[in-house]
Amino acid sequence: MPKRTFQPKTLKRQRKIGFLAKMKTADGRATINRRRRKGRKELTK
Repeated sequence: MPKRTFQPKTLKRQRKIGFLAKMKTADGRATINRRRRKGRKELTK
């Protein structure tokens, strides 16, 4: 039986895919703007 590889950590996730992490790169900002235009309730996780 293989071990479960997903051991969720909130801080690690936020640093990697959170709002501030997205705002640091041009592509991330584009993602935020795209989701805003689409009318998403949640922009990031």
